[in-house]
Amino acid sequence: MTPLESPEPLAARMRPLDWDEFVGQEHLVGEGKPLRQAIDEGRVGSMIFWGPPGSGKTTLAHIIAAKTKSDFIFFSAVLSGVKQVREAVERAKKRLAFDGGRTILFVDEIHRFNKAQQDAFLPHIEAGTIILIGATTENPSFEIIPALRSRCRVYSLRLLTTEQLSTIIAQTLSNKDDGYGGQKIKLAGKLDRTIAMFANGDARRALAILEAAVTANRERLDAGETVEIDRALIEDIVQQKTELYDKSGEEHFNLISALHKSLRGSDPDASLYWLYRMLRGGEDPLYLARRLVRFATEDIGLADPQALGVSLAAKDAFHFLGAPEGELALAQAVVYLATAPKSNSLYAAEAKTCAAIARHPSLPVPLHLRNAPTGLMKAEGYGEGYLYPHNHPDATVNQEYLPEGLDTTEFYTPKQYGFEREIQKRLDWWKKRRARDKDSDN
Repeated sequence: MTPLESPEPLAARMRPLDWDEFVGQEHLVGEGKPLRQAIDEGRVGSMIFWGPPGSGKTTLAHIIAAKTKSDFIFFSAVLSGVKQVREAVERAKKRLAFDGGRTILFVDEIHRFNKAQQDAFLPHIEAGTIILIGATTENPSFEIIPALRSRCRVYSLRLLTTEQLSTIIAQTLSNKDDGYGGQKIKLAGKLDRTIAMFANGDARRALAILEAAVTANRERLDAGETVEIDRALIEDIVQQKTELYDKSGEEHFNLISALHKSLRGSDPDASLYWLYRMLRGGEDPLYLARRLVRFATEDIGLADPQALGVSLAAKDAFHFLGAPEGELALAQAVVYLATAPKSNSLYAAEAKTCAAIARHPSLPVPLHLRNAPTGLMKAEGYGEGYLYPHNHPDATVNQEYLPEGLDTTEFYTPKQYGFEREIQKRLDWWKKRRARDKDSDN
C-alpha cells in the first residue's frame, strides 16, 4: 500500500520515532538537556506535557516509550474514565510481574478528567506500577489537582516556528516510506512557509493542509504526472485569503512596534487595532501579554502604579479563560495602558544605576548598613551607628544609604504628572526633613 492509499492520517504516519526526526522543543530535548539525558538513560518518572496543539506532546511520549522499552498505553480523557484506568493498571501490573517491564500510561487532554478521576492515578504512580504522561493544552496550575502535580514534572512545550514547520514539511515530501517522497510533488515558491504560517505553530495542522492538497491531486499523481501545488489551492483548503502574518519575520516586528508606539502615544484606538491585527494573525497571546507588562513598567511606571497590576491581571485572565474570551482582558489592558499617564523615569533610572555600577562595580557596603550576627563582626564595626527610622519622628533619619565613592547619587527623577507628582512631593519633603536634621546635628 502506497502512502497515497493509506487510510492512516499523514500526521500519524509521519510521527517521529527517534531524535533525528523530531523537530522543535530544543529547550527540553536538545542535546545535553536534562530531560533528553534522562530519556536516553531510561530514568524517567511521571510527567505532564503542557503545550499548544501539534507541538509534539504525543510524539515525545512515544519516543520516551521506545527509548525506555516501556509498554505504551494510550487513551483520551475525552473518551475514557476510571474503568479504563483500572484496566490499564491491571495490564501494567501483569507486565511488571512477568518481566519487570515498565508501562507508560499516556493520557491525552488529561485536564478533562475531574478530581476523582485524577485521584485514581495517585496510588499507582506512588507504587511505581505506571509512569503517567499527561498531555494538556491548559495551564496545569488550574486544571491538574495539586496532589497529581506534586508527583509529576511539568514540562512546557512551545509553538513550533515557521522554520520548524517548514522542516517537517520538507521531511514529509522526501520520506518515501510514509510521506510523499515517491510522488512527483513540488511546492510553488515558498509555499512551505505559507502552509507553516497557516498552521500557526501546529505540526498536525500543517500536515493536514499538505495532505488535503495532495489528495486534491490524487488522480494526476496516480497517473504519474508532476504536480505543483500553488498558494491558491492552499487558500481554498484553509478557506483563508487574508494577508499572512509571519510571526518570525519582519511583519512581526513591524506590528509589535506599531502597538508599542501607539500605546506610548496614548492612542487607544490604534492600540486596539494593532493588538487585534496580531491576535487575528496568529500571534501568541501570552507574548502580547508579556509585552504589555513590559510596557507598563517601561513607559508608565510610577506615573500610574496600577498599570503593572492591570497588565498582570490581564495575563492571568487569559491563562484562566483562554481564547477567545481571554482576548478581551488583553484589550482592557491595552486601553488602560494607552490612556494612562506616561513616564520613562524607571527606565532612565535603570540605565543610570547600571552605568554607575559598571563604573564602580565593587564599592563596599557602608559598615552601618551591615548586619552583625557574630561578635567578631560587631567588633569590626558592623552595624555601628545605624539609625532605625521607626525610632525617630515621622520614621525619617538623616542617614547615608549609598556607598562612598559614587560619582552619581541621584538615579530616579520622577515626572511632574500622574502619581509621580505625589512621589516628587514626598521626595522633596524627605529632603527638607533630612536637611533640617543635618543642620540640628551640626
